[in-house]
Amino acid sequence: MQNDKLLNYLHLHFIVFIWGFTAVLGALISIEAIPLVWYRMLMATSLIFLWVLYRKESLKFTWKTIGGFCIAGIVIALHWLAFFGAIKASNVSVTLAIMSTGALFTSILEPIFYRRKVIWYEVMFGLIVVAGLAIIFNVEGDYFTGILLALSASFLGALFSVINGKFAVKYKASVISLYELGFGVLFITGYLILNGNFTAEFFVLSQNDLIYLFILASACTAYAFIASVHVMKWISPYTVMLTINMEPVYGIILALLILGDDEYMSPQFYYGAALIIVTVVANGIVKNSLGRSKAIL
Repeated sequence: MQNDKLLNYLHLHFIVFIWGFTAVLGALISIEAIPLVWYRMLMATSLIFLWVLYRKESLKFTWKTIGGFCIAGIVIALHWLAFFGAIKASNVSVTLAIMSTGALFTSILEPIFYRRKVIWYEVMFGLIVVAGLAIIFNVEGDYFTGILLALSASFLGALFSVINGKFAVKYKASVISLYELGFGVLFITGYLILNGNFTAEFFVLSQNDLIYLFILASACTAYAFIASVHVMKWISPYTVMLTINMEPVYGIILALLILGDDEYMSPQFYYGAALIIVTVVANGIVKNSLGRSKAIL
């Protein structure tokens, strides 16, 4: 049992490492954010569909549940559009640093969705995160558009997590992923059709882009999407949350190693990013400590 827990913990770190690499792939892929996300979701949906067929998993749900999957699919599509748009407008380091604010948005959204009271220390930590954002805004003003897109991506990611949390405990990860990614593809397809963007040029991709997109769709989406939900059944939410906070750290290090000079930022940027990340981790530690104290009482 202990070995199983350790293996799942290491597996989670590997998944988070892959998520960090996702941002680097977004920078390496030459096409714009909208076609990038469309290809990613289409490829991932196809791969997961083959897996669901192989496993002979049921796809029958109530229309209400399918409607929930549809909403979640649109939200995750918008999240990725904003995320990769932020990378294109700024760089990987800025985007991932801002994405660390996801815990702040979650602390705002959870009381709304789960009808619980706002917690005082989450508000306090939220104000510290805002201070970290102010530092980044002040020293990286040239990336204003990228920072706003990253904030939007962070909010949408938190919204998706809150919505998807209710599905994860009831249904199989592969089936949830298939429906959500499929609806995301349909949503972006509708947008592209309405705007007349399905031209011959849209379907012309370089060999490098095809390779990077396949890695993004298979390892970073289909596999990571399913594996992350599976691992969460074995590891406490607190451990999962703390580990996921390593994503910007892994991603920024990978970006510096792979992308080089484009990712080197001013010292003040790293101060602001560190303040955000440390605050998010501290929030998790305090929440866990208070939770244990209540359990003892």
